Formats: sequence, C-alpha cells, structure tokens
Amino acid sequence: MTAPDINSPEEQARYRRGSDVLNAVDGGAAPGVMASLADIAPALAHHIVAFGFGDLYSRPALEPRQRQLVTLGILTSLGGCEPQLEVHVRTSLNVGLTPAEIVEAFIHAAGYAGFPRAINAISVAKKVFAERDLLPVEET
Repeated sequence: MTAPDINSPEEQARYRRGSDVLNAVDGGAAPGVMASLADIAPALAHHIVAFGFGDLYSRPALEPRQRQLVTLGILTSLGGCEPQLEVHVRTSLNVGLTPAEIVEAFIHAAGYAGFPRAINAISVAKKVFAERDLLPVEET
C-alpha cells in the first residue's frame, strides 16, 4: 500500500480545511505541536490536521462543545495522554465549555476509566485553569 502524497492537491485541500477548523477552536497551541513534528514526522503532522480536523472535527453532526466533551472523555480513558489532554482542555474552554463542565466530564469518566485517570485529568485541568485565572471552580 502506498502512502498518500501529502503534497497532492486533494491532501492540501484537506489540510487547509483542517487548518481553518483548528485555528477556529485551538487558540494557538496547535502550531507548536505541528512544528515539533516537522523534522521527524511531517506526514503525522499533516494527518493530524487533515484527518483529525479537516475530516473528523468538521463533520456537522456535533457542535464543537460536544466534540470536545467526547475528546476529553476519550483522552481521560486512554491515560498517558496528559500533554494532548492539556491542549484539549484549552480548546474546550475556547469553544465555550465552562470549567465546571470540564470537571464534570472528568468526574463522569471516573466511573468508566477509574479514579487514577480522572485525577490525572483533573490535575491537567487545574494547571490550565490556573493559567487562565479560573480557580476555584464552582461545582454545578
């Protein structure tokens, strides 16, 4: 199987669509992530943007807030994804989730993924909330 040519017109169109979506929701963290991959895995950086945001995130069935809740739950459940979770906590705030909603997603995940993973997620959120002066979080 031949890998797709990430420089083809079709792939570049997917990448541009993904970049537009990413720029609308990310708040500026993604370029650093993509740049960190440029000298070792440029195709991975391309696919994250083209597939993750150009194909998946741009689907109309879910609103950005809903997508972020799903993403937070999955990253919490996987564990070991704290750097990616940090990016997505920021993105969640950027698309309008409140700190209380984010915390509630992690509390809910504890029942399915376990307390250690939920605590790790809460620790990541606390760091982001502190940076944005959003502590303490009011429970709902």
